[in-house]
Amino acid sequence: MRNILLGIVLALLIVFGLRYCEYQKENREQLEANTALIQKQLQNVGKLIVTEGNYAQVFTYEDWKKFYIDVLSARKKALVVVNAKATIAYDLSAVKTQIDEANKTVTITHIPEPELSINPNIQYYDVQQDYFNQFEASDYNKIKDKIEVSLRKKIEASELVTNAQNRLISELQKIYILTNSMGWTLQYKEQVISSEADLQQIDY
Repeated sequence: MRNILLGIVLALLIVFGLRYCEYQKENREQLEANTALIQKQLQNVGKLIVTEGNYAQVFTYEDWKKFYIDVLSARKKALVVVNAKATIAYDLSAVKTQIDEANKTVTITHIPEPELSINPNIQYYDVQQDYFNQFEASDYNKIKDKIEVSLRKKIEASELVTNAQNRLISELQKIYILTNSMGWTLQYKEQVISSEADLQQIDY
């Protein structure tokens, strides 16, 4: 009788042991599958997103030169019309992440800075210049620099920046939705992302 009971106990231990091993194996395979899926999603997000906008401005450029102890002067003047195409790009292939498989955590460690590009089309009207003060290459370079500074300020205060950030957040939300659906945790540096709204609070 004792041998029978011992045999039953051993059989039960073997059965439970096998089931436990199968359970652990299934969990491990599921974890590896989830990790592979997250890695694939991170690769899909790693693309270039570009937001475009068009801007127009009118400038007046004027320069005076004085001669003979300020008795005589020579002027040059032009009306400058600018139509510019601006783009803000995020290269998401430069996003850096760390995957902690043991703790089921994905940490975004780096998000690239946005790249602002301005391509102005400059046209000159009502150009006036005196013989002793004519337009030179330095004038056109000065005008271009002035235009780019002015346009950059205008663009940085416009909806183009907000729209670009919204597109960035939309891509990051894909990572959050996936990790959240699988019971993983998403972090940006030390900050835990517990909702899609948290992504909008990040200082990009």
